Amino acid sequence: MPTLWVDADACPRAARDIIVRAAERTATPACFVANHQIPLPPSRWVKSLAVASGFDAADDEIVERIQSGDLLITSDLPLAMAAIEREAKVMTTRGEMLDQSNIKARVQMRDFMETLRASGEHTGGPKGYSDGDRREFANALDRWLAKRA
Repeated sequence: MPTLWVDADACPRAARDIIVRAAERTATPACFVANHQIPLPPSRWVKSLAVASGFDAADDEIVERIQSGDLLITSDLPLAMAAIEREAKVMTTRGEMLDQSNIKARVQMRDFMETLRASGEHTGGPKGYSDGDRREFANALDRWLAKRA
């Protein structure tokens, strides 16, 4: 049975609720990893793993534990790339699947935007998490879980 790994430090609450409900409904283990305790309902299938504070401590813990066939839910592109290298599947909280065919281009664009920001260019931040994003994520997660059933 694959495990759902969640980069919980930046996971929107609405996405967290969707993941908890999906894990319970499908009896799929889910682990929320963060540098602080994540409030979760009592569950046989859902747990929280608090790691030591420090730059990328949660990411490092996920990469160490994730296995081929597991699903990582994150919007952190370097973490996504590391998980893909370990043959895990990766989905953003907006329901986008990241894989070998698109991760390098996404990381390069992120790096380019960081360079622009460092040079003083105002690029704006990510758009807010909308109802449409929630629906897309819930549907994508349901599709992924249905393929595993």
